Amino acid sequence: MLFNSLSFIVFLVIVLGFYYSTYFTWISKKRMLLLASYVFYGLWNPPLILLLWISTVVDWTASKRIANAKDQSRRKLWLLLSLVVNLGFLGFFKYRDFVLENFVALVNSFGIAYTARPMDIILPMGISFYTFQTMSYTIDIYKRKAKPAKTFLDFALYVTFFPQLVAGPIVRAKDLMTQFYKEKRATSDQFIWGVFLLTIGVFQKVVLADTLLSGVADDVFGFSELLHGVDAWTGTLAFSGQIFFDFAGYSTCAIGIALMLGITLPDNFRYPYGSIGFSDFWKRWHISLSSWLRDYLYIPLGGNRYGITRMYVALMLTMLLGGLWHGAAWTFMVWGGLHGAYLILEKLQKQYLPFKITKWNGIFLAFITFTCVNITWVFFRARSFDTAWQLLKSMFYLQPNGLKILDSFSVIKVCVVIIVLFLCHWMMRNTSLKTLSEKASPWVIGVFWAVLFFLIIIAQGSGEQFIYFQF
Repeated sequence: MLFNSLSFIVFLVIVLGFYYSTYFTWISKKRMLLLASYVFYGLWNPPLILLLWISTVVDWTASKRIANAKDQSRRKLWLLLSLVVNLGFLGFFKYRDFVLENFVALVNSFGIAYTARPMDIILPMGISFYTFQTMSYTIDIYKRKAKPAKTFLDFALYVTFFPQLVAGPIVRAKDLMTQFYKEKRATSDQFIWGVFLLTIGVFQKVVLADTLLSGVADDVFGFSELLHGVDAWTGTLAFSGQIFFDFAGYSTCAIGIALMLGITLPDNFRYPYGSIGFSDFWKRWHISLSSWLRDYLYIPLGGNRYGITRMYVALMLTMLLGGLWHGAAWTFMVWGGLHGAYLILEKLQKQYLPFKITKWNGIFLAFITFTCVNITWVFFRARSFDTAWQLLKSMFYLQPNGLKILDSFSVIKVCVVIIVLFLCHWMMRNTSLKTLSEKASPWVIGVFWAVLFFLIIIAQGSGEQFIYFQF
């Protein structure tokens, strides 16, 4: 079920009706939310709910045993069980064909004629997100940074809470599960703000990502011949805007829906295209994942505690695995590796060539950061290295006689959207939409809201799936 569909609106109205009914206790409402979450997820493929159940039961059992065990070796064994089950599911469903293809290529390189049939197993929707979420709970219990859930119902709802189940944010137990302990009801201001955020999220997805940008990105990245440099840059910029509006749109919807229930989810994006530098970018882009990678991968690998060389190795490994988390392909690892290289170069620059950032050079540095991030998006979006390499050569005008496939209107449209996006992120980088709305007149907000509704209606979105569902 998609947030940008009429069926979801009907689903949400029914859920809200039961949730705010005075005839049900808080426990009954939590059971209803759990059932609604399974329905929400199961409509894609009902048998895949079994994976959620298994993951939930295993992590519930393991966390209880870890918390109660006094022997450290037993605690480690239960943690290992949780990690093996969760990473085993993730590895089997997401990376099996990738491993198989590379094994076949390795064997063939030795002159051995060997082929293997792909398993063609469906990738469970959102498995990367809920796997990382449940793993963070078990690891925090092991490290004694969190307490076990009070009831199985609270934990099961934490794992499957439908607004953020499929594409995040990846929420820690202390930030979400503890909110289920006492009855939650949204205030009138929270509910209205939640509906407003849901509207903005759908607008980002339907109007900006799908209607204005996705077509151009698909045309450019799907073209098999040499492209003109202008078209190559236009397609890359279109995808840059598309993936932000698509993913940030989902996160905004999730935060808004949860707020309508009186439940608070953390921000997942803070105007990342206004970042000055790549450390700043990863503090603003997909915040729940970047903080997860920092706490459960970068720091355990040594972080910055064991010297510069160890820090750079930990940083690069973290970003490579972060790339692999996104997709089972070498192109995603290159994407992660480029970001790792950017972060290392930035640290070297700060160490050997430090300079002060001012209001005069800030926007230029943000533009440089944005440009470098766009180069990495080529590998993220391209289906093969050949496509990515051809596109990069076109972008840097290393091949003459590239074909123009985009009309002038498409180029102008994408440029206008991206320029406005970049400037908005730059101007909003130190504030928030909530702060801005509190300063604005209610009439201005009302007119703006009405315009959003109108544009969503006339866009007539075709119900395109969110990009991050495939991860």
